[in-house]
Formats: sequence, C-alpha cells, structure tokens
Amino acid sequence: SPVSPILHFLNCCNKLEEQTKKLHKDMKKSTEADLAMSKAAVKISGDLLSNPLCEQDLAFLESMTALDTAMKRMDAFNQEKVNQIQKTVIDPLKKYSSVFPSLNMAVKRREQALQDYKRLQSKVEKYEEKEKTGPIMVKLHQAREELKPVREDFEAKNNQLLDELPKFYNSRIDYFQPSFEALIRAQVAYFTETHNIFTELTDQIDQGALTDEQRKQENEAKLNELRALSIVADD
Repeated sequence: SPVSPILHFLNCCNKLEEQTKKLHKDMKKSTEADLAMSKAAVKISGDLLSNPLCEQDLAFLESMTALDTAMKRMDAFNQEKVNQIQKTVIDPLKKYSSVFPSLNMAVKRREQALQDYKRLQSKVEKYEEKEKTGPIMVKLHQAREELKPVREDFEAKNNQLLDELPKFYNSRIDYFQPSFEALIRAQVAYFTETHNIFTELTDQIDQGALTDEQRKQENEAKLNELRALSIVADD
C-alpha cells in the first residue's frame, strides 16, 4: 500500500535529524583535530628552537626561528578558521537540531488525537449496528456529539503536519547552503594563508635549493657516517 504523505515526510525528517546530529558531531571532532594538529606543530617548533644546537649554530637558529614563527602564524590562522566554522557551521547545526524535539512532539500529539478519534469512531459504529431503540439512539447521539470535537481536533493536527512537515523538510537546503559555502570559504582562506606561510618559509630556510632526492641522498650519506662510528655499530 502507498505510504501516506505524513509518514513519508516523517521518515525523511527522522533521517534528517540523524544526519544533522552526526554532521554536528563530526564537524566538532574535525575542528578539535585541526586545533590539536597546529598546536602540536607549534610545540615541535618550540622544542627545536630550545635545542642546544641553536646556541652553537647561527644558521640553524635562524632556520628554527623562521620555522617557529611560521608555525605560530599557521596556528593563529587555524584558530581563526575554527572560530569561523564554529559560528557559521557548528552553531547553526546545533540550532537546527534543537527544532526536532518540538516537531516530534507535534507528531506524538497527532498520533494521540488519532487514537482518540478511532476509539470514539468505533463507539459510534458499535451503536449504529445495534437495534435502533430509544436508549440506543440517545447513546448514538451522545457518541456522535462526543466524536465531533475529537475528529475536528485530529483533522486540525493532521492538516497542520500535512502542511508544515514538507515545508520544514524542503527548507533544509536553503538553511544549510550558506553554512556549507562559509565552510568552503573558511577552508580556502586558511589554505591560501598556509600556502603563503610555507612558501615564505621555504625561501627563508632552503638556501641550498636541493631537490628532495638530493636531500635524501645527503641524509643517507650522513647516516652512513654515523653508522660507521664504533659506538653505534651493530653487535
């Protein structure tokens, strides 16, 4: 049998509620991980800057100072990005989620009204099937009078949901689109700044302009020199 419009949109709204809560949770975890990443980068650059080698080698000190400055700048832009995402994505998701309890309550009230309507309708039908004696006709009249406001209450609640459930569900794109656009803008701004920071950093510390392959070979050569020392030789 075909699904009623109310049941169809109710199923859609239940899925929407589930997805909204999941997205809210995932966005929070994502921004927390982002902040942890940039804080860890600042910690590493700070540790390198306090390395005793910085006191002995001026070139190393300059490189580590440049790295530390770059990591702090990246962390500041990352914090800005996370604040922007909090305001434009996470908070609106939370506010949207807060609407569902009221919607679910309206559905429960309609369900209760339907049960009351069915119960009294069944009572009317029971008297209609009986022999039409005086007392039965009185009871039938009373049952019909009792049914009338209950039916009207159910129809009002039912019509309200028929009207508002589709409107609520169909408004989701208009509500979320600005948030997702703001998310993209925040990410683009952050990665643009990060690209600029690391481009400047590379210009500052990459004096030798070696390729990755040349750097790898240089590191391997130095590692082999260390391995040749008797104190690190394999037993």
